[in-house]
Amino acid sequence: MKDDTFVLGGKEFTSRFILGSGKYSMELIRAAVEHAGAQIITLAVRRTNTKKEENILDYIPEHVTLLPNTSGARDAGEAVRIARMAREIGCGDFVKIEIMRDSKYLLPDNEETVKATKLLAKEGFVVLPYMYPDLYAARALADAGAAAVMPLASPIGSNKGLATREFIQILIEEIDLPIIVDAGIGRPSQACEAMEMGAAAIMANTAIATAGNIPAMAGAFKDAIQAGRAAYLSGLGRVLERGASASDPLTGFLRD
Repeated sequence: MKDDTFVLGGKEFTSRFILGSGKYSMELIRAAVEHAGAQIITLAVRRTNTKKEENILDYIPEHVTLLPNTSGARDAGEAVRIARMAREIGCGDFVKIEIMRDSKYLLPDNEETVKATKLLAKEGFVVLPYMYPDLYAARALADAGAAAVMPLASPIGSNKGLATREFIQILIEEIDLPIIVDAGIGRPSQACEAMEMGAAAIMANTAIATAGNIPAMAGAFKDAIQAGRAAYLSGLGRVLERGASASDPLTGFLRD
């Protein structure tokens, strides 16, 4: 599995776990890097300098790729301004587009996300758009220059798992970009299932941040993601729609 890597914006990554933003703490970031092997960590630009004595950037190791997000943006224009600000303060060219006008369910606005992706891709950003899993929107994002597509599994912070499983599977089969399952993954088993489907990577935060033992849960996610990826690459066994199939032949059993 050492040679099993994926590429975003010309950068090669060996880890398929990405730490999402939200419930940050020094313990969580350390666990994500040391126990889950995270090589990409997202951060909300509006939180990078909220206190004079504390800066989230100070907690993230230098070898980790920063993925600033546009959390708080309500339309494409706001998302573009936040992305440019992130680049100016030294966060690099990677950006995760999050555009949500709905404050109750925090569902992404696919139409505005496509607009922002097109504008930022033209400016040389490596754009990773967070989106509701819709095939037409995913195709539009690919055409707009997205480096990957990040469909939600279930509402942000819900830990409800793969509620949109069937739609994510369609994107995996039809979109020629890495599909990174984002938001709602609550258990390592759910991350494993998404990887078995053929997802390129998993983003999680709440599932680890709210665990009783953060380092142990981070390690569990790492193992689950690796197991799911190995199963996908190995080729999963067939599933019978009905009936059964003996694993050993029954003919001649105990015959004299």
